Amino acid sequence: MDELVERVDERDRASGVVVSRREATAEGWLHRIAVTVCRDERGRVLVHRRAERLPRFPGRYEVVVGGAVTAGESYEQAAARELAEELGVRVLPRLLFTFLNRGGLSPHWLGVHEAVVPDAVTADPDEVAWHAWLTEPELRAALPEWRFTPDSHEAFHRYLAFRSARS
Repeated sequence: MDELVERVDERDRASGVVVSRREATAEGWLHRIAVTVCRDERGRVLVHRRAERLPRFPGRYEVVVGGAVTAGESYEQAAARELAEELGVRVLPRLLFTFLNRGGLSPHWLGVHEAVVPDAVTADPDEVAWHAWLTEPELRAALPEWRFTPDSHEAFHRYLAFRSARS
């Protein structure tokens, strides 16, 4: 069953109109997506490869874990739900920033979170084909070489800029 999302405007304000995610993507309607950059206690970043059976970007690598913010959810609630579903991790990710992302399949608001998660995750094989923890230098080397999702590139570069600005 397709997720039900709420349409939002250019300022990320809810419209009250609920549609399927498939319809929002096909029509180019703005909606919300929540993603989390997962780090372990040593600061490494979780990278995963999407399962081949997924309809969006099958087999591509991702630096973030996430998905659609369903109608009635906050960015934080959606990010926590996605972490539980995809990695079996129950943590409260911290929302860092949002931005209007025009890359990928359709435009959407992307809420970027950060969470420290255990090294040992139980990845859902229907969502995650492979995962590993990479240091930032390893990840920087992989980004131009591996086939990452468009959201991964944009979100991770903005994430690094956000962290740098806070230091």
